[in-house]
Amino acid sequence: MTEQEILARLRASSEPAYAALQREGIPTVAPETIIGVRTPILRALAKEIAGQSDTADFLRALPHFYFEENQLHAFILGEEKDFDRCLRAVDAFLPYVDNWATCDQMSPKCFKKNRAALLEAIRRWMDSDRPYTVRFAVGMLMQYFLDEDFDAVFLRWAAEVRSEEYYVNMMVAWYFATALAKQYDAALPYLQDRRLPAWTHNKAIQKAVESRRVSDEKKAYLKTLRVKGKH
Repeated sequence: MTEQEILARLRASSEPAYAALQREGIPTVAPETIIGVRTPILRALAKEIAGQSDTADFLRALPHFYFEENQLHAFILGEEKDFDRCLRAVDAFLPYVDNWATCDQMSPKCFKKNRAALLEAIRRWMDSDRPYTVRFAVGMLMQYFLDEDFDAVFLRWAAEVRSEEYYVNMMVAWYFATALAKQYDAALPYLQDRRLPAWTHNKAIQKAVESRRVSDEKKAYLKTLRVKGKH
């Protein structure tokens, strides 16, 4: 399917009311670039065209103009089965990711079976000066390395992230809230010792307190660790 055909499909699925809702929820994206196509439609289209020879032309045509083109790009990468090819494509795409939705919804299936190589990429992405590349890195660390492949050093990686970007700090907070649910004993000292910036520290506690995966006893204690200040 050519780029023009893809864009025609996206426009045919446009919902003006949904576009207005998206513009409110994704403030970093220029309003005129949001067509208003629902995620299930984008995912279905990605599955339909992933692997087609001319889809490679679409993936190379960066930067895209429309938000939905970026979403579709992310979902196509999610269908890629070859890890090395997928990683190259993700590296090429990340500099153009400019919003939390595209960042968070990009989750290639092949990453799960190639965690050692993924971890190397995560460390590299975390050193980026691009906020959504860093957010993506922390998100992948949260998704794949808080269970059987967990290592306490990963908490330090996330804690060392320093940014003025809201969406980076929110992801770090989300990471630590999830770590408190899954690796409580390892994560707790980062809150007790105040190793995170104050805003991130308090947001992590807030999200952990809102989680059903954290016991009431632990929530009560976490509330006592809240701090004042912005930094």
